[in-house]
Amino acid sequence: MKIDRDMIVDLLQKRGQPDKAREAQDQLPQQVDHEDAGLLGKFGLDPQDLIKMLPGGLGDKLGGLGGLLGK
Repeated sequence: MKIDRDMIVDLLQKRGQPDKAREAQDQLPQQVDHEDAGLLGKFGLDPQDLIKMLPGGLGDKLGGLGGLLGK
């Protein structure tokens, strides 16, 4: 499953981590595979947590934040 870079950047900003958000914006590809735990881990993110936050569909069914974080 691919996760949009903008969602990751938004999440980092909402967590109060603007420096990591800028790094993610500069270093991540537009779409990040959720299985790339090493790349996501560099920013302190757990792939499973990101999946739960996806807007609509899977994210909402798993109790995620729905459209709050997605674009």
